[in-house]
Formats: sequence, structure tokens, C-alpha cells
Amino acid sequence: MAESGLGKLILAINPGSTSTKIGLFRGTEAIYEQTLRYSNDELAEFPRIIDQYTFRKNSVLQALAQTGISLEQLEAVVGRGGLLKPIPGGVYRVNDAICRDLHLGVQGEHASNLGGLIARDIADELGLPSFIVDPVVVDELDPIARYSGLPELPRHSIFHALNQKAVAHRAATALGKPYEELNLIVAHLGGGITVGAHHHGRVIEVNNGLNGEGPFSPERAGGLASGDLMRMVISGERSEAQWSKRLVGQGGLVAYTGTNDGKEIARRISDGDLEAKNAYDAMAYQVAKEIGSCAAVLCGRVDAVLLTGGLAYDDYFISEISKRIAFIAPVMVYPGEDELMALAEGVFRVLEGHEQAREYA
Repeated sequence: MAESGLGKLILAINPGSTSTKIGLFRGTEAIYEQTLRYSNDELAEFPRIIDQYTFRKNSVLQALAQTGISLEQLEAVVGRGGLLKPIPGGVYRVNDAICRDLHLGVQGEHASNLGGLIARDIADELGLPSFIVDPVVVDELDPIARYSGLPELPRHSIFHALNQKAVAHRAATALGKPYEELNLIVAHLGGGITVGAHHHGRVIEVNNGLNGEGPFSPERAGGLASGDLMRMVISGERSEAQWSKRLVGQGGLVAYTGTNDGKEIARRISDGDLEAKNAYDAMAYQVAKEIGSCAAVLCGRVDAVLLTGGLAYDDYFISEISKRIAFIAPVMVYPGEDELMALAEGVFRVLEGHEQAREYA
């Protein structure tokens, strides 16, 4: 299939809580992208997320019909992977087992569960293969990394797998080596921050940025002293729901500055706001410290450190991190988080024979 990317198209589908992003790619070149947005009233009639399936699929097909591009030009369809069982990273064919577990919501309900289902349905009608790529449940931790200090609370892998893996593959191309032969540290810098140690194609260590490990972020509190936190929780000053919101949503920069907007923070710093600068610098400091811990996991043998995500657009923030970690390895910056492109790139690697599609069971 050496010429698969020259004429045929890949359709990528990424459902979010109130939108569905779709894109058509010729190889890894985007030729059409659109975000389909839904009102709260439109979604309110569906008791569960899975009940939105037909509504969302039809909205995708209607949008594609308006492009004037025939679906006969498609070669494959890829959807955002959902909350499946923990699996190694990679590109997976959407098989019956994936569809079953996405329907059941084996690890919970999330809009991304619809991605693989819609991709499978559209592809099946056209006689094409369908895929998911590096869902959030990617788990490649080494056994030693699962120890937390309490047997009742083993560590889990929850991170920005799609973006981390995508930029790791891009860096491997730039470095002229297979991803599977490199040691990389990848820091995703967004509303949540996760830093992963990529050892020969596997993320053997990564902080659980959703549940409180690692650096604080624009809106998450990050790692806290467990004893102090426990005493605050049992004090009864806040309900469980209020604490959850305080830790994820109202923590981090929001707690210190009242905003999670990096551009607003940059404006305040330029206006001489020392409190905003100190909080921003502290976040960069904690990211650098997390990168240093990943360097220890990789025994100091690191080919490159990759900085990605929305905050990677901020030269000041990147410079504050880089000055502390540049001694570890060359720093490569990949701003943003283009999930549709990441999905298409994964499928393109399979179609071109550079990677084997995996089977979920």
C-alpha cells in the first residue's frame, strides 16, 4: 500500500462533551476540519452518553455531505478511543470486543466512547477498516512503577496518551530513529499536565495528572501532602463534591491567581504582577522537577525532552522549564494538541506498513 496516502482519504472523528471534531486527511495532510457543536438542549434529551450515538453519527454524515467530498474517496475511518480496559499504546482495529466494551462503558461513560463506535459503523457501510489510536486508557507502566506506598492504592496510568505518543513519533522522525529505539521524556502542558518516560516505545512511567500526581497545572492542584489534605477533608469544611472541584478545576493557577488562562497570566506578568509571576514560575519549576524524575527512571539515558500542549506556545513558560532541564537532553517543542492529526498519523503508519494494527480482546 505504498501509495495509500497520495489519493485516498482518512476520516478522523473525535467526540467531546458538547462537540464532535471531524477531519479529512490525505495521508497526514489535513484537507478539511470542522467542529460540530451541540447545545445543552440538544443533548439533554439523551439520558446517557451512549444514547447520543445515532444523533452524533448523523451530524457527522450531514457535515460530510456538505463538503462535496464523496465518502467513496475514504480509505479508512478512525475514532478517538474511549474508556476501554487498560491496554498498551498503538493503533487498534475496531473489533466486536471494542464495540462491546464501549457500549458497556467498562471504565465509565465518556463522549470519547462514541468515537470508535461511529468510526466502525461508517467504515462498515463502506467496506473499510476502522481504528482507534492511543486511547486515554493506555497503560504501559513497569511493574515497579505501580507501587505507591499503600497496597490498597496502586498507581494507575492516566495521561494524555494520544498527544504524547503522536509527538514522540514526530520527534523520532526528526531524529532519524524508530520510536522503539529511543528514550524520550514527553511533557504535555495543558489544563492538565502529564510527564511520561518513553522507553523504547513504551511509557514506563507517567504521573496521574487527573487524580493528583505530579505538578500543579492551570486548574489542577497536583501532588499534595497526603496528611495535610486528609486533615482538611475530614474537617468537614467542604463536601466531597466541593473538594473534588477544588482539586480538579479550581486548583493550581486558578487557586493562586483566579484564572487558568495562560495569556492572561502573561499579560499580568508584563504588567508587573509579581504574584502571577511567582505562581507561573512555580508551575514551570514543578514541571522541570517531574522531568528530572523521569530522567532518573531512564537512568539518565535520554535522547530528547519534548514539550507539547497549549502552554508550549508560551515562550516564557518554555524557557523557565528549559533552563532547568536542558542539561538532561536536547529540548524539542511541539506546541498545541492536534488530536485529529494524531489520529490520522496513527492510521497512516498502519496503512503504510510502518506499524501493525493491534487487536483488542
